[in-house]
Amino acid sequence: MRRTIPLLTTMALTLLVASGVVLGAGIGSAGAQSSVVGPGESIQRAVNAADPGDTIVVRGVHREDVVIRKNGIKLRGDDAVIEAPTRAKADSPCSRTFGPEAICVLGDENIKTGKLEGQRVSDVSVSGFTIRGFEIEGKGDNDAFVIDVIGARNATVVGNRAIGNVASGINAFGSINTTVARNDVTGDPRGEVEGINISDGRNTKIVNNVVKDYFIGIEADANSVNATIAGNKSIGNSLVGISSFEATGTKMLSNTTRRNEVLGIFLGFAERANAKVVGNNISGGAWGILVYDAHRGSFAGNNIHDNCAGMFFEAFPSQPVGDFEVKGNTVENNTRSCRGANFDSPISGIGIALIGASGMEVTGNQISGNIPSGPTPASGGVVVSTDPFVGGTTKPMNNSVIGNHFGRNKPDIFWDESGSGNRFVGNLCNMSVPTRLCN
Repeated sequence: MRRTIPLLTTMALTLLVASGVVLGAGIGSAGAQSSVVGPGESIQRAVNAADPGDTIVVRGVHREDVVIRKNGIKLRGDDAVIEAPTRAKADSPCSRTFGPEAICVLGDENIKTGKLEGQRVSDVSVSGFTIRGFEIEGKGDNDAFVIDVIGARNATVVGNRAIGNVASGINAFGSINTTVARNDVTGDPRGEVEGINISDGRNTKIVNNVVKDYFIGIEADANSVNATIAGNKSIGNSLVGISSFEATGTKMLSNTTRRNEVLGIFLGFAERANAKVVGNNISGGAWGILVYDAHRGSFAGNNIHDNCAGMFFEAFPSQPVGDFEVKGNTVENNTRSCRGANFDSPISGIGIALIGASGMEVTGNQISGNIPSGPTPASGGVVVSTDPFVGGTTKPMNNSVIGNHFGRNKPDIFWDESGSGNRFVGNLCNMSVPTRLCN
């Protein structure tokens, strides 16, 4: 398996010496109580003593792992830090399976098989913690997350800081209606892991997070359905900023991805992707957007600039791409040079490429300044061709390039005249190959 609720006002506080936990009766929620865990005291002991609906406020530095298996628990850090315990003391079910994890929200899930065997844990929130010093065990093992949500419903992970852990940041697996919001997740280049990952879940919201220096910044993975990834900043990751992999119905809205070494946004391995990629600002990578082995969806209102290639839809015989609408995007100044030693082929100066794609509608885009600064098998504002980069054989079919505005590309439109049913109509451009494609 790969993998914020306000504090109620309290009327009174009673010190329980035996447990080291402070309790108080909450106003406005019958039976709900608050507890405070001080520096060096046990968070897990407070969770074990809590009733569903209770709030636990944590202060100071703690070295432990915590598992939450009760409904309605609100775990809130108040200038609180969780550091990695020794391996011998990392004894929660999640840590025993994956290696030390800071906080694990766990329903009746068999975490070895990934199967739900009972009820989901509901309405748990985790907020306000700084988490540091956690490290995955074993080279290439990317299962351990510092905050894990497994087999949950309506969980929220809000306003936490996961800083410099050589482990993945926040994960939701097999969960429904999870919200991951306003977290600061900064990785360590030694770990080839994800900042935020969701898999095998439904209706997840990943919003307004900052993710930096991971292998993959944010990923909707493995049977994720109807995820919303919105308003995030994914910066300086070594592979991809935001990825939708084997997921359907993913919405990537108004995110900023920059300086991700390979990809700003990836969409792939979904026959019925039904994805919406809208209003994102993507810069500083090899590909701004790369799509393959996927069908259906829309790319609209994105600003894609200063990459080697802006938008790249690439098909192979066993991995077709098509049936996407590409409308109203600004694709400009993708002039960086990516050398063949680091990629399958050198690439530079491409705005929108339909490489063996089919059924695409490229309309009403502003495409300018896409000029190669290094070697590349093809370049242009829009490129429609059989694959000149890795020698693919799939021909572009039934694509429409209509009503786009071009300027200062080299050339504005390039078509290798392969395939059939490709249309170029009403484009405002100056230079095309062949010459008849501009109006």
